[in-house]
Amino acid sequence: MMHEFLTANRIELIARCREKVAQRGTPGASEEELAYGISTFLDQLIKTLVVEKTATPMRSREVSGPSGGGQPNLSEIGESATQHGRELQRHGFTAEQVVHDYGDLCQSISDLAMERGQAIEVDEFRTLNRCLDNAIANAVTEFGYQRDFVIADRQAMHLNERLGFLAHELRNQLCTATLALSIIKQGNVGLSGATGGVLDRALVGLGNLIDRSLAEVRMTAGLPIQHRLFSLADFIAEVKQSASLEAQVVGCSLTVSDVDPLLAVDVDRDLLLSAAGNLLQNAFKFTHPGSEVVLNVYALSDRIFIDVQDHCGGLAPGAAEDLFTPFTQGAADRSGLGLGLSIARRGVAANHGTLGVRDLPGVGCVFTINLPRHAVAA
Repeated sequence: MMHEFLTANRIELIARCREKVAQRGTPGASEEELAYGISTFLDQLIKTLVVEKTATPMRSREVSGPSGGGQPNLSEIGESATQHGRELQRHGFTAEQVVHDYGDLCQSISDLAMERGQAIEVDEFRTLNRCLDNAIANAVTEFGYQRDFVIADRQAMHLNERLGFLAHELRNQLCTATLALSIIKQGNVGLSGATGGVLDRALVGLGNLIDRSLAEVRMTAGLPIQHRLFSLADFIAEVKQSASLEAQVVGCSLTVSDVDPLLAVDVDRDLLLSAAGNLLQNAFKFTHPGSEVVLNVYALSDRIFIDVQDHCGGLAPGAAEDLFTPFTQGAADRSGLGLGLSIARRGVAANHGTLGVRDLPGVGCVFTINLPRHAVAA
């Protein structure tokens, strides 16, 4: 009988399963942990086969669970398989490995039975399949649940971290603006003095944080891109108007090139405005005091280029691409979340464009938005 064959060859079968696991080069875990699921399942399979030879064969379902799937039922195999799936997930295995673990035992039983000339009855083989089916279903279900739980936990931690950073920056800017306003209200200083400048910087900072956050929400939520054709000259004029105030606040000059009135872009205006604003904000933040920030717009062939050049002194070797990694800040000024360039690149990419940076050693950086070229009616 099959249960006698399995009992007599229990150690051999477990050893063969361990060998198959080792050949697949699975993640590190002790032999005891790897053997736990298989050895327990083998004992429960033997127990099921023994009960089925008694006068009450249906009581074997208490060990193996029913056949045919459907609603999960409490069973010994179900409980241990659930624990096995949980352990495999915790040790870094894949869902494929969960299935392979039980498949290894089935294959080992078949191979050894053939080698030893052991016949397996049809009913016994059906019992083996039922036990395997229930064990795999319970183990994979628990593995998936634990994996989803871990992913959700990581996402929650990441979200909380970002919200914490954002709240911290908003609070800093708001506190600065509130303090400056309270001093001005006392009547000892005017809006045009240094305290007024502090208030201007805080309000500009708040606006930039809000614009960037709105763009990130749209990108993360996967909201539809609202493409529309509009004049590039009008768009740059709008950008220049708000950027000029920021340039004045930080004490540098802003130079904007003339734009061909026939040039146009077919993009989501809000996302492009956020991207251009982020580039200018970074330029004003890192350019040397009293230096110049240049906004240069031009067309070459079928592409339109928007360049933002600063005078930050250039980048460290190999730092160019790292600038677009979320939460990366590339200078001594650690204010901000380190998300602006990452959001800007995603916004430009959503508009079928690219955003890159070119280092000018000893001088500064040139960030370039590259978009498809369009034209408005003459």
